[in-house]
Amino acid sequence: MAGRGTGPDFVEALARGLDVLACFDRDSPTMSLTEVAAAAGLARPTARRLLLTLEELGFVRSRGGAFSLTPKVLTLGMAYVGALGLWDIARPHLEDLVARTGESSSMAQLDGSDIVYVARVSVPKLIALRVDIGTRFPAAQTSQGKVLLAALSPEELADTLAQRSRAGVPPMIGRSPEQLRAELTEVRARGWAFADEELAPGVRSVAVPVRDGQGVVRAAMNVTVHAAETSSERLLRDHLPLLLRTAGDVSAEWALWQARPHTEVNPGSATAG
Repeated sequence: MAGRGTGPDFVEALARGLDVLACFDRDSPTMSLTEVAAAAGLARPTARRLLLTLEELGFVRSRGGAFSLTPKVLTLGMAYVGALGLWDIARPHLEDLVARTGESSSMAQLDGSDIVYVARVSVPKLIALRVDIGTRFPAAQTSQGKVLLAALSPEELADTLAQRSRAGVPPMIGRSPEQLRAELTEVRARGWAFADEELAPGVRSVAVPVRDGQGVVRAAMNVTVHAAETSSERLLRDHLPLLLRTAGDVSAEWALWQARPHTEVNPGSATAG
């Protein structure tokens, strides 16, 4: 995996360490040294040094020759979300939306050709796919992904779609790149996207954009239903208006949060009055 850098300041060791962390997922929560080395494309001695370093830093634990991630890795992603201020703003709105629809709602952002879930409020329903914070899916097969892809320029879209998905989900069959681009044009014009069992059987969802203070699409918010319980017509008629209103409220509050005045105070410079 490593060796992708082309710039003079590229740090290969850092890239390899991140590759090691990325090896662990839902299907491989625990791995041996040999498995990590193979998954990351590293020599065993290199993989061992990286794992031991990550263990000393608290991101990895070992037991009986097997390695696994620790909850500390969540700080890497949550620091990003926290820096945006988005989750604290979105959480009460997501909870209210779920209470009103009785369906799960999530927020995701684009990472390469995948979406990554950054916030979620769920209800206990049997859905074919398990979703947690950090879960990734191919963007082109999800309603949230379509919203995020539709916000890209033609050049950005081509570069994004050219990247290989890291979600481990079979690609959708039966839709050409031209058909996808035509659908994204429609998504951009109407302001929402729909996915009907494109990711997995029984999974149906609608998504809308979440914008920052400059009006740039930075995330997508959805409502997900079970196709056997909720028709497409009901999803769009009953849930989409609530979703649009919720995303608008989150975008407006986020814009206010980003525009807030702030001052950094150095406690050492304070003087007694």
